[in-house]
Amino acid sequence: MTVVAEVTPAELKARLDGGEPPLVVDVRDEWEVETAPFPGAVHIEMADLAEALNTLPRDREIVALCHHGGRSFTVAMMLESAGFRATNLEGGIDAWARTVDPSVPSY
Repeated sequence: MTVVAEVTPAELKARLDGGEPPLVVDVRDEWEVETAPFPGAVHIEMADLAEALNTLPRDREIVALCHHGGRSFTVAMMLESAGFRATNLEGGIDAWARTVDPSVPSY
């Protein structure tokens, strides 16, 4: 079974501000991204992940995010199984908005 690492919003913020920031992949639906965007994230809806695998870097950590962390956990597990270095954002964009960036709208 694949083990998926998780990162807290504060840890992700530190990594994004660091020397080798991860690629953030937002797996939410289009309306969710429009409602509460995550700046700099690549948007790939969960349903489109398999088709987009060849567009993702294998030499960089990928942090998957969704609303509360459930869908992105599944995506991170799929990415790990496909040989990527994938991590899940614990609590999703909701936790990010509550703990790191309160300017992100809650929904």
